[in-house]
Amino acid sequence: MTETQLTGGGRRRTPAHPLDNPAYAALTGPHAHLAERRGRVLRYPLDVSPWLALPDDPGPEDWADLAAFAGPGAEVPLPGTTRTLPEGWELTQDIPGVQLVDVRVDAAHDPEAVRLTPADVPEMLDLVERTRPGPFLPRTIELGTYLGIRRGGVLVAMAGERLHPPGWTEISAVCTDADQRGQGLAGRLVRAVAAGIRERGETPFLHTGAGNANAIRLYGSLGFQLRRTTRFRAARVPELLAHA
Repeated sequence: MTETQLTGGGRRRTPAHPLDNPAYAALTGPHAHLAERRGRVLRYPLDVSPWLALPDDPGPEDWADLAAFAGPGAEVPLPGTTRTLPEGWELTQDIPGVQLVDVRVDAAHDPEAVRLTPADVPEMLDLVERTRPGPFLPRTIELGTYLGIRRGGVLVAMAGERLHPPGWTEISAVCTDADQRGQGLAGRLVRAVAAGIRERGETPFLHTGAGNANAIRLYGSLGFQLRRTTRFRAARVPELLAHA
């Protein structure tokens, strides 16, 4: 099997730090109860998260398992550590991103923030549809705590927990309705979610696009610091390999 090089270097050893391949670390750690497995390839249930997770040193069997797991022609997310693609795989997304970690966040509970429950999911999905913070599915709420702020009984802002590598929790789905922006609601919710993470003895982290200057500025002002750059990559499963 030949490979298509994505960036310099060949295979690397399994990363020493759980944030180098956070989806894999989460699905082999605190989120193992949610993991669906085929060989060394892991994924969340399809109504929880689109994330699939490869080990950092995938071999031919892992790529074959991923192809069979995802299905013919499916587009699958790849870890940022992926350096090569096997022959026949098509790179469909390659977006520069950043990974930020809490170094001095003034984490604090917010009196206006309420914990959201499965009963709130329809409103959460509606808010996500309007604001597009990233993937949020009917069972994404099972990944961790989600907090929201209501105005006039309507959910106008939320933030919550997504990937959960050992010792770390990702803050995600940070969004505010367009007509409620400029009030600092997103920052308040991030600090409140961070407070809950800290109380478990864990450290908050998050991801955003490298070109999202507003988000990077906000997170920097809250006390997050760049840990590393990454890539948000996806590839299409080749038809023939998927049937192998």
